[in-house]
Amino acid sequence: MTHPVVEQLRFTRSEWLRGLAGVSEEDAAKHFGPMNSIGWIVGHLTWQEQRYFLHRPRGRMLRQDVQDGFANGAPMSTPSLKDMLEAWRTITSAADPFLDTLTTNALLVDLPLNGQPSGQTQGSAILRLVHHYWFHIGEIQAIRQMLGQRDLPEYVGNIEQEAPYRPE
Repeated sequence: MTHPVVEQLRFTRSEWLRGLAGVSEEDAAKHFGPMNSIGWIVGHLTWQEQRYFLHRPRGRMLRQDVQDGFANGAPMSTPSLKDMLEAWRTITSAADPFLDTLTTNALLVDLPLNGQPSGQTQGSAILRLVHHYWFHIGEIQAIRQMLGQRDLPEYVGNIEQEAPYRPE
């Protein structure tokens, strides 16, 4: 059975996609002051997915371009939303089989960084990513409001049906 924290990550991913629904290439390329574009935000979360579920725990680097262009502190850029969503789907599809193997004990294991202990467990990394997604969901909705878009997703979706609380 999938661990509850992984279920929460998957629900968060679905909410993030709900928040991106209807965003055009043109709108995804807009910058407001120092804010990154929506396309860049998609690349950035793709980078963190690859980092936490492929590269650090298993030494896999599927998309070096994502590593180079979207890490924390990477320069502002304006990538194609379509290209970034394709990268995101590639990386999350590769990560999902790994996520399905995680047990409570596996989530307590230190997640190495550059081959060394990091002090961050796999479980803490997942929680950080979940919260990171929610931060950027809000940012994307703010950008969309600044673009004048209406009828945007509001609040959290159907968590009670899709990812309710359950003990392990």
